[in-house]
Amino acid sequence: MPLDSPASTRETDRPPASRRAAVGGPLLLAALILLALNLRSPITSVAPLLNPLQADLDLSETTVGVLTSLPVLCLGLFAFVAPGLGRRYSLRALLTLSLVVLTVGALVRAGTSPVALFVGTVLVAAPIGIANVLIPGLIKRRFPDSVPRVSAFYSSALTFGAAGGPAVAVPLADATGSSWRTPLLILVVPLSVLTAVVVLLALRREPPAAPAPPPAPGSRKGLWRERLAWQVTVFFGAQALLSYTVFGWLPTIWQDRGLSATSAGLALSLCNAVGVVGAWILAAAGKRLPDQRPAGVTVAVLTACGLLGVVLGPKALLWPSVAVLGLGLGAGFALALSLFALRSPDAPTTAALSAMGQGIGYLIGVLGPLGAGALHDVTGAWTLPLTVLLLACAVQITVAFSAGRARTVGALGK
Repeated sequence: MPLDSPASTRETDRPPASRRAAVGGPLLLAALILLALNLRSPITSVAPLLNPLQADLDLSETTVGVLTSLPVLCLGLFAFVAPGLGRRYSLRALLTLSLVVLTVGALVRAGTSPVALFVGTVLVAAPIGIANVLIPGLIKRRFPDSVPRVSAFYSSALTFGAAGGPAVAVPLADATGSSWRTPLLILVVPLSVLTAVVVLLALRREPPAAPAPPPAPGSRKGLWRERLAWQVTVFFGAQALLSYTVFGWLPTIWQDRGLSATSAGLALSLCNAVGVVGAWILAAAGKRLPDQRPAGVTVAVLTACGLLGVVLGPKALLWPSVAVLGLGLGAGFALALSLFALRSPDAPTTAALSAMGQGIGYLIGVLGPLGAGALHDVTGAWTLPLTVLLLACAVQITVAFSAGRARTVGALGK
């Protein structure tokens, strides 16, 4: 595909079998996995380096709080920009440019002033927010018969990147003798350059375009009036709120239960690691289910049970509870991502639904850790934050009965 062709150019909705094998090959799958590894680690790797970063730049606690919330806010805001860019430029160009901006952002973020830190953080998070939206459409278009399986590959790599970056950030700081700048650069620049090369190779030949039909009643132009689109969005938003709250506060909850800081770090790593397993279980089970309603209910129930065990359960059940929680969150995230493609009739609508769901969903996700911290400060306990999180699980169960039905926004005719 020419570099200036629109990313929303699509092939026929149901390509013949011989063509399906050609449009989504191993190199493209490798590109998806590398992209996923780039889309979380640059953000999550900052957390274990916050103390030296704060001391080096003389930042207040409030400033640090804004810094940690800024990436998630950017993920939500820049998600709304992605479909418009996708209609004007090729996916190859957009993803490559996103990786370039990500690299530049990492270099700026390693500057010597708070201004450079905040500008660099925006430059890191903005392209991630755009790529987040474009990739589900790519999966829909290039892997039309394997959406749940490929989404599981992709979400597993996202989870691995989210967990792997923080795990190696401090050892890299110790090995390089740099408090925070060099580790953050090492974790971003080499991988993003490699990924850009693989993306350019994997997307050098796009499938031939098919004339786009007139917009269906549920297509991207009327998406914001579609009940199903809002149900998918609410499911993703609840998942984002649950995930970011757990990732932000699980170590603190763990230590409040009387365990060590080392154990708290291991608990978060276990939660992320089991999340990868959850994504794969979802992919395997999805082949045998007529729709996603059972999966939607199951992931919410697992998440609720894990939360109850972590906050209120006996200490003997803390580790099993973290495993159950990770299973629910990991499978829930994979399901939320796959719904964008499964509930859309074509790749352009997938990108539009992804923008709507992730744009609103990540903005909801910002409220999770902020709200949980505020409620804990007021009450001095985790019972009220737990109640709110359980309500989010109940919301997931409720919308799963509609969002999980085997239908698409373009087929509703409303």
